Amino acid sequence: MDADAIVVGGGLAGLGSAARLAEAGRDVTLLERRPTVGGRVRSREVDGFTLDRGFQILFTSYPAVRRELDVDALDLRAFSPGATICRPGSRAVLADPLREPTAVVESALNHEVPFSDKLRTLALRYDLSKRAADEFFAGSGPDASIREYLTDWGFSSDYVANFVEPFYGGITLDRSLSTSKAVFEYTFRAMSRGSIAIPAGGMTAIPEQLAERAADAGVEVRTGEDVEAVDVGSGGRFRLGSGGPADGARVELADGETLDADVVVVATTPPEARTLTGVESIPDAGVPNVTAWYALPERSSFATGRRILLNAADESPNAVVPISEVATEYAPRNRPLLAATFLGESALERDAEDLRVDTREALSSWFPERGFESLETVAVDRIPFAQFAQPPGIHATLPDPDDPEGPVVLAGEYTEWSSIQGALASGRKAVTTASKYL
Repeated sequence: MDADAIVVGGGLAGLGSAARLAEAGRDVTLLERRPTVGGRVRSREVDGFTLDRGFQILFTSYPAVRRELDVDALDLRAFSPGATICRPGSRAVLADPLREPTAVVESALNHEVPFSDKLRTLALRYDLSKRAADEFFAGSGPDASIREYLTDWGFSSDYVANFVEPFYGGITLDRSLSTSKAVFEYTFRAMSRGSIAIPAGGMTAIPEQLAERAADAGVEVRTGEDVEAVDVGSGGRFRLGSGGPADGARVELADGETLDADVVVVATTPPEARTLTGVESIPDAGVPNVTAWYALPERSSFATGRRILLNAADESPNAVVPISEVATEYAPRNRPLLAATFLGESALERDAEDLRVDTREALSSWFPERGFESLETVAVDRIPFAQFAQPPGIHATLPDPDDPEGPVVLAGEYTEWSSIQGALASGRKAVTTASKYL
């Protein structure tokens, strides 16, 4: 055997499972198609700005985040709780009175959300706080869309349209709120227990930390390696008659090299994992996202109170995020850096200048006291598969780590739910399953 375990894919799930296997004393090789590890969680430098691959945030209270990462070492910069609801000529803060008492009066005077909904939000928070984290995606009861769930709770149409649609549009990439209520419940509970934040060095700090942990444990990381097939045995399901090892599994690389191992952990994107393993319950329907990054002139004054700006009047952009106000390290020379998010398939095809005009006009209408003619496009990220689609009922149909035949194990958010929590938790569960073959 070339290794005890081969991990295909260097995203969060792959890095986490590789590190845990090596820490258990196994000989592990990780294969990543791209030049660097990180999968969909990575950052780059453009003209001195730190740009994540699309707007991403870390929920600090996620159990797997606390378990798998050294959170203090990430040097996190937190957003203020809540958000600012924006429309032409109006900005209204909706804060968490329990976590930010100084914003109680400002939030109470918010005219975009009825007072009854503010009280109902506290009741919902209390209800969700009593539930265990592993209950939400267990599929033990009937599922519903987020919109249906909020209607059942009695929330007003103003609350849903002005706050939930743009806020959860940013989390689920689905402003229609047709995503499973489980995602809303889990993330709402997480926000009431912790912060949403970004590392000072960019979201890439997360996979970099996992990669360092894996390297310290002895994992051999090979980047630029494109895996074409996974075989199991001479009569394997994935490549019938391929002549693989009688025990264990074989990985075929694009350059013709083959590697044998006692177990192979497939931790690629959902479409790639489905192709490699033939497990049809792996979801292959993706939800797109476009994030446009903008800079203002040096020493421009732009303060939001470190809150996300929600577009209550229009869907383009869905929201504008004051990145450098939250993490000054993201921008050079005191230049404000903003991220504007756009949802839906149509956004993928829109011209960068059209996106900039929409963002400039929105900001100008929200902040009429200042101009945004100098808003400069730094970059635009167009991501066709930012998450897998999560309609009601899908989580009960997702595959288990041991669904492939033979010593092949799945590790990816598609065995849990689409999130950093799901990716990290899946990596740990994959190790438990893989250990049966080692």
